Amino acid sequence: MDEITRLLGSIERKRTESVSTQSTGSKLALLHRLHQLMTCVEDLNPKNELHEKVVKTLDYAFLVCGKRANKPKKDSFRLHMVTWNVATADPPDDVTTLLHLNSPKSPDLYVIGLQEVYSGPLRFVSDAVFDDPWSYLLMSLLAPQKYIKVSSIRMQGLLLLFFSKLEHVPFIRDVQATYTRTGLFGYWGNKGGVSIRLSFYGHTLCFLNCHLAAHMNYASERVDEFEYIMDMQSFDCKRAPAIVDHRLVFWFGDLNFRIQDHGMHFVRTCIDKQNYSLLWSKDQLIMMKQKEQVLQEFEEGPLDFQPTYKFDRSSDTYDTSAKKRKPAWTDRILWRLRPKALPPDEENENKVGLDAKKLKQLEEDMEYPLKIRQDVYTSMMEYSISDHKPVIGIFTLELRKMYETPLVRLRAEGDWSADIDAMVVYSPLQPFPSSTWDWIGLYKVGFSSVSDYITYTWVKDDEVAFNEEVIQVVTLVSVYVSKEEIPVQGGDCVLCYYCNALKCIIGISEPFQVQASKVAIEEGMLPERINGLDKAVSGDDF
Repeated sequence: MDEITRLLGSIERKRTESVSTQSTGSKLALLHRLHQLMTCVEDLNPKNELHEKVVKTLDYAFLVCGKRANKPKKDSFRLHMVTWNVATADPPDDVTTLLHLNSPKSPDLYVIGLQEVYSGPLRFVSDAVFDDPWSYLLMSLLAPQKYIKVSSIRMQGLLLLFFSKLEHVPFIRDVQATYTRTGLFGYWGNKGGVSIRLSFYGHTLCFLNCHLAAHMNYASERVDEFEYIMDMQSFDCKRAPAIVDHRLVFWFGDLNFRIQDHGMHFVRTCIDKQNYSLLWSKDQLIMMKQKEQVLQEFEEGPLDFQPTYKFDRSSDTYDTSAKKRKPAWTDRILWRLRPKALPPDEENENKVGLDAKKLKQLEEDMEYPLKIRQDVYTSMMEYSISDHKPVIGIFTLELRKMYETPLVRLRAEGDWSADIDAMVVYSPLQPFPSSTWDWIGLYKVGFSSVSDYITYTWVKDDEVAFNEEVIQVVTLVSVYVSKEEIPVQGGDCVLCYYCNALKCIIGISEPFQVQASKVAIEEGMLPERINGLDKAVSGDDF
């Protein structure tokens, strides 16, 4: 009891210091209740089932109060999301407003999901070898702003891209992507879902871009397809093997839900007068959320913008074809925060306390909270290359980082030029699953993706030690880059350590200068004749 008294007294002091808005009377009442609880505990029989429940409840209370004391700071991150059914069109010349590139608040992350990207046989083959036109445009626009493409996945017309500011890249880990077909009984990829999952400063995020079944009468089929995609997609990750296990999930795309019951005239009148709320009750997704449990945990901002389908191309006019399709909010962005594990007193009476997995989730939720706020949810009416208008969602993620140190520190040793072999020195700062498939890439400052390296070198085979759980690189390692691979004209570069097991960059060096080759200058040799890679380093359109 002395230990309980000490703990309760400590908790009360911390609560008194941290909760300035609580009245003195409330604090005294709480302290009185705590002393009553101590008396009850003294009278409990340790062999009684109630005793065990009280102990677990007290454990939970101590956990809550302990985590709330001396909290480290939280950080806010801005996420810019886009969904757009591009109807096989090539990208427009300018997507600056779509990405808010001129906004004073620059996003930390971009997530862009496209549907119906052109996938004719010849184009699809070329896109498998080279970046498709949409990816190329987005990378060329975002790379000068210091964003890199961390991951992407494509399934026929479905394309999903994830971009991050360079400063966050070493803290984006466990990157995986997968896809699920639902077209033609699951054999064709014109419909389905593609997803990218990752850990962002330790918080598990998953982004699911879907294109579901079309037509007014297929609302239930759309829900069935979504459930099928959620069930089928899995990841090689102990913390979050399924989509629902992730701390935060975004579900977006051309979900194809329509406005039912209301006639065309009523719908058009509401749109013209901007009385969008009169249409919400007959929006199929809102209706299905009321009866389908799988949808009820997903949230969505208000549909305070024009329905995004279906338009005559190159116009802001709704469908004037013979079919005259009724306008609808087919293009949506929803999100789901993983439900918090219940404290012991709210668990099922047939269970005692929390199981190990739920207790771990509870501790994570309290020690490393994650909150989300939607700041913008709207359509971009100025884009008219498709019969759909793009939809953007801008979010603020407020979270406490689980780590702030990269896994690897690396640097360029000495002077670098194409005249001599160069040295890279790297060292692990924390344990990570390294392997002989890890490599270090040389990149131009302003590179656009992981694959945009100038050259690379493998980590040293004989410097890798193995044990049962962790494959760990020794404390300090040096590797060499052949002078034949170093750009002759030089330039500003960085080094990146790529971890094959985590599928991501886990360390980035400070920028450094690669000197122009003195030998090449003295001999008057042209860079193109010595090393074709120099074009990538010296060209402005890298």
